[in-house]
Amino acid sequence: MFMFLYVAIVGLKTLKMNTTPSYHINTTDVSGNNGSTYVDEYAELRKSLHIMSLVFSCLAFVLGVLGNGVVIWVTGFKMKKTVNSVWFLNLAVADFFFTAFLALNVTYAALDFHWPFGKFMCKLHSSLRFLNMFASVYILVVISVDRCVSVVWPIWTRNHRSVRKASCVSLGVWVLALILSTPYFVFRDTGPSYDNEDVINCFNNFAFSDDYETPSVNQLRLLRLQAMTITRFLLGFVVPFTVIVSCYAVIIHRLKRNRTLASHSSRPFKIIAAVITIFVLGWAPFHIMTLIEMVNFLPAYRSLTLLHVTTIGIPISSGLVYLNSCLNPLMYVFMGQDFKDKVRKSIPNVLENAFQEEDSGSHTGTQSLDTSQSKEILHNTEV
Repeated sequence: MFMFLYVAIVGLKTLKMNTTPSYHINTTDVSGNNGSTYVDEYAELRKSLHIMSLVFSCLAFVLGVLGNGVVIWVTGFKMKKTVNSVWFLNLAVADFFFTAFLALNVTYAALDFHWPFGKFMCKLHSSLRFLNMFASVYILVVISVDRCVSVVWPIWTRNHRSVRKASCVSLGVWVLALILSTPYFVFRDTGPSYDNEDVINCFNNFAFSDDYETPSVNQLRLLRLQAMTITRFLLGFVVPFTVIVSCYAVIIHRLKRNRTLASHSSRPFKIIAAVITIFVLGWAPFHIMTLIEMVNFLPAYRSLTLLHVTTIGIPISSGLVYLNSCLNPLMYVFMGQDFKDKVRKSIPNVLENAFQEEDSGSHTGTQSLDTSQSKEILHNTEV
């Protein structure tokens, strides 16, 4: 959240400054005319957002670490390994580290955007945050695909679904997330603030250069910014969202085709709606705001209106991302079965009951869906 509080007003030079909450800004415009001074009319708004961000991130840190920590404890140490527990353990690990690293964000912002931890930690911090972002999103995709396959091919799923395969898939998700997060390690850099050499900023140095005067260097910087933003939008939102929606569309279609199955409970539809809604509300505003910010760096589209939109929108949308990581364990646990039954149990029993596999009898491949299979499919949609 804090890395976006400062947004450039004019000039590609300010691409270096996207971590600094400045109120009087010395800039270089596209033509290279130095020394222009911009008095930030949104100074008070930025200060208010800065305080709001600190408070919200502290809350997200506490709730995310505690909530996901409990899930890790139960799924990793207190219950038998199942396919479901593997999914939720990996999801909780991703969300846990995503929220845990908010501590460095809070420290950075509390020190008025001075980074005291060195260049390596600057690179590691940024790359780990995006590593866990991509891992969390794609584990949600895997869970959705698993639910879909369990509904469409229940017998095949029973014969081929195993903890070992789930662990291999989870490992593949982490490898993919590591690949996608590598550029954030490469491009992250530290350097003195443009207005105070005693203040060290942690920022994206897309050109590996301190030269903000040469047009070719600035163009390279802008092209890499565009590539990073668009890639993150496509691979971090569009593709996962498409897969998740497609999977649950198939589930809904299958349930509606079997009226007996669909009439047993309306809970699967509620869970499907919750999964899609939380994913969209958690990630769509963030990606939209970063796309708007990218557009505002283009000389042809740069405007104070877009600046105002991102000034307000990016901290709020980033907060929704953090909230998403806090809500994941609650959503999957307390929507898994009746909430009133859960509050009567201890937290470990609640989580273990939510993540356990469903027991059912054997079925032949030529059978149509009987009552027990219908119940199995119904439960399998209860992520």
